[in-house]
Amino acid sequence: MSAIGNGTNIFWHECPVGKSERQKLLDQKGCVVWITGLSGSGKSTLACSLSRELHAKGKLSYVLDGDNLRHGLNKDLGFKFEDRTENIRRVGEVAKLFADAGLICIASLISPYRKDRDACRAMLPDLSFIEVYMNMPLELCEERDAKGLYKLARAKKIKGFTGIDDPYEPPLNCEIELSLQDGVCPPPGTMSGRVVTYLEEKGFLEDK
Repeated sequence: MSAIGNGTNIFWHECPVGKSERQKLLDQKGCVVWITGLSGSGKSTLACSLSRELHAKGKLSYVLDGDNLRHGLNKDLGFKFEDRTENIRRVGEVAKLFADAGLICIASLISPYRKDRDACRAMLPDLSFIEVYMNMPLELCEERDAKGLYKLARAKKIKGFTGIDDPYEPPLNCEIELSLQDGVCPPPGTMSGRVVTYLEEKGFLEDK
């Protein structure tokens, strides 16, 4: 009698309809747009703006928001180092499935550790992992502080907060970096436009 979960008794099942057929149906190519940066850097705002712009172009996308996922898929995880790693691993696996389905998956997470983001990149084939770095200064993120988390971290009421008493490791070779222009944060539409232009140039918005 085989035990359920034994790796030697689990086999990959191929279906007759594959990724290429799904992409042809949608007239786009599946990929993952991974938005990373400090809390308050504008990740969720960019994700929503990008999703709207893609929808207006008739392209199917789905946003995986870090906070939203902690209400369901990752609600059993805390913020210890190992939990953060598992959080990113799970999101990476889900994003991989969305991309395989032919969707443009927009993942919006702080994802502070470089090795975790690189592990997600390694899951995706054909250069279909697009890392977008929201390179916004800590001072700006603290000024926004929409959730009041920076104030709590500065008051030492929460521990291990990224950018305060836990590190953020910026990407070394991201596809897109968004930062202040003349000391001002660009409008969401401008930033999402840069991402859309990249997707167009790389052929993700058509299946040819």
